[in-house]
Amino acid sequence: MQRISWSAKDPVKLPRALVVLMSAQGQTVKCVTMLMQVGEEYVRDVIHAFNERGFDALNPKWNGGRATTISDEAGEHLCLIARTSPADWKITAFSTWSLSKLAEHLIKQKVTTAISRETLRRILREGKVSWKTTTTWKASNDPEFIAQMHCVLTLYDTPPADGRVICVDEFGPLNLMPRKGKTWGPVKRPRRLRDTYNRYGGVMHMLAALGLATGKLYYLIRPRKRWREFLGLLKALLARWPGRSCAWCWTTSPRTSTPRCVPGQLTTTSSWPCCRPMAPG
Repeated sequence: MQRISWSAKDPVKLPRALVVLMSAQGQTVKCVTMLMQVGEEYVRDVIHAFNERGFDALNPKWNGGRATTISDEAGEHLCLIARTSPADWKITAFSTWSLSKLAEHLIKQKVTTAISRETLRRILREGKVSWKTTTTWKASNDPEFIAQMHCVLTLYDTPPADGRVICVDEFGPLNLMPRKGKTWGPVKRPRRLRDTYNRYGGVMHMLAALGLATGKLYYLIRPRKRWREFLGLLKALLARWPGRSCAWCWTTSPRTSTPRCVPGQLTTTSSWPCCRPMAPG
């Protein structure tokens, strides 16, 4: 018993062992109560339990806690709702979910009868759903967007055997300007580069094409990026592979397209995925 009272680190087993040890040494219940700062009922219960079950009475009986009220299926449903936007539920009062608002919405949707914010935070963490910064994106108003998207993805997965799949895009303007970098210098005295506001040398634009089969990038640098320059890039690519058909995939833009590019349809918006097969030559 002395060895247990010296080596025990359990916060439940240690005081029980001390109570039994002091009782074995002839200490009265009142003395044990005063020394241990516990109640008399606690001392008597420990002594009676030790007399009945021996050393097994010193070990605590840990319970599993309260049974969970949210099943795994409800937790997965909860994570799916958390990844949606309040606008998807026709809620216009706020644009993002907070823990309290999400908990109220889950109760209203009868996903669970009650849930605390800490429980909600734990379930979201286990479901690998974290708080993210939202970004903007632009949706296409082209009625044929889905069909064109599937056409492009089909070319990615199954390219034609007798031709090439080329992804074409434009980037600009490109200009010479100071860029931040790293260098050695005095402590707390960063070196500053004087910025410029005038582009006396003008700006340039890059028209580039990526061959999916080879992974090579082909590009032209031009002072402007109109449809004439864009058509010149396509002609240069056709001249590079004579006698082979090419399937072009690009995002059209009002600067690089004209009403003649799409028969019967005027190009008025960007970010339209286009899939244009072209015969050899």
